[in-house]
Amino acid sequence: MRRQGLQQRQHAKPAGGGVGGVKGMIGRLLIAVVVVLICTISLVVTSTSNGGARSGSRSKMSLDELWRSADSVGWRPSSAPRSDWPPPPSETNGYLRVRCNGGLNQQRTAICNAVLAARIMNATLVLPELDANSFWHDDSGFRGIYDVEHFMKSLRYDVKIVEKIPEIRKNGKTKKIKAVQLRPPRDAPITWYTTDALVKMKEHGAIYLTPFSHRLAEEIDNPEYQRLRCRVNYHALRFKTNIMNLSQSIVDKLRAQGHFMSIHLRFEMDMLAFAGCFDIFNPKEQEILKKYRTENFAPKKLIYKERRAIGKCPLTPEEVSLILRAMGFNNSTRIYLAAGDLFGGERFMKPFRALFPHLENHSSVDPSDELAENTQGLLGSAVDYMVCLLSDIFMPTYDGPSNFANNLLGHRLYYGFRTTIRPTGKLLLQSSLIERRDGQQVLKKLLGKPCSRPTLAAPTSGSHLSLSIRILGQNVSAKLLHRIWHINVHQIMCWKFLTAVE
Repeated sequence: MRRQGLQQRQHAKPAGGGVGGVKGMIGRLLIAVVVVLICTISLVVTSTSNGGARSGSRSKMSLDELWRSADSVGWRPSSAPRSDWPPPPSETNGYLRVRCNGGLNQQRTAICNAVLAARIMNATLVLPELDANSFWHDDSGFRGIYDVEHFMKSLRYDVKIVEKIPEIRKNGKTKKIKAVQLRPPRDAPITWYTTDALVKMKEHGAIYLTPFSHRLAEEIDNPEYQRLRCRVNYHALRFKTNIMNLSQSIVDKLRAQGHFMSIHLRFEMDMLAFAGCFDIFNPKEQEILKKYRTENFAPKKLIYKERRAIGKCPLTPEEVSLILRAMGFNNSTRIYLAAGDLFGGERFMKPFRALFPHLENHSSVDPSDELAENTQGLLGSAVDYMVCLLSDIFMPTYDGPSNFANNLLGHRLYYGFRTTIRPTGKLLLQSSLIERRDGQQVLKKLLGKPCSRPTLAAPTSGSHLSLSIRILGQNVSAKLLHRIWHINVHQIMCWKFLTAVE
């Protein structure tokens, strides 16, 4: 399997050039950005000659380091089942149907949980149903997005999978098995599946779990169950050939001109309405956002300044551009944007384009009619996912729950220790953290300090759960890593040290 290493995040001098008419407030924000990036962006350091953590001098990092994947230091993905993992029995307790709601990546997580639920109940899994998404209005279904044959073949030693519940013959008549509908509790424990759900399955022959988003507890104290989730997410779930080919074509065109980074720019209407971030928009736009929030989310009093102060508002495109400039990226940097329709239009993108003119998306890289027809709805999200997965650097811009970003963080970690930059929104605005003086001088003074270089600590021999890294001189456990990076615990458990393999 491919080697990997945890992700390391650091900074370099800001490039020259500026934004015309940048306000004083944004200038102060730029200074805060620098400090936050230095001490909160986590990347894994290239290994030292002895494989240990270097506590001595740490030199300034260059952008060349960011463009490269870090050395794995002996860590590798390990989601294969152990020798005592039995195949599914020839006879199962019944059929399990699930309806995976939400967007592409929320559905992806639900599929992983559906496979695990089927294993727990010794059930035959019916190919998961993908909700006709209310936002994308996409009814592609599982077969329209994923390689069904690969999915079923990859998991044949874990669970039995069928495309639909077969009809049965009883007393000379053909009869359909009707699945009884159940609504699982959110983050349901294993015991719910082995009691409530299993009783209904045995009684009726089939159950239908809907909705099925976040309906199985994430933290399960069973390494084999977590490995199964990893096998589903990183091996069994493969996009259809046309999506893979289209994504690779886009990556090849981007990389033909050198390195490129991908940015998940969360500045769409639904995200802004959900976050309650209205005040930066004009009165008409605010009314649109408030109306959307009223129609789609539960009532809640949200005060913009308070939300922004705790990092609950997505970064604006202009703020993203300032962060990148503060790190040393210049106007030759090629950037792929994974984003829906940005709310507020071009006036919010104009400052970003002024600093980084080489902005691309799947439509601009290849504006052909064929591509446009194949990147609508969930298909477009799948292409964005693959391009971001294969990019040299990935940067999400919302410091909060994000299925797209969270899945990518784990996936990029699993397949190659590729650089990920994740700003912390809350600290971003705490400009009082540093003395307010010329930003260039602050950058020169702070870049390269020890806090900016987290390093990979060797795992405890014999333990496949001993993933830890060293940040600011402290050992960080898998659970704390989950809090820092928002990486799912079951994604972390896909890791194992080479010398600790049973």
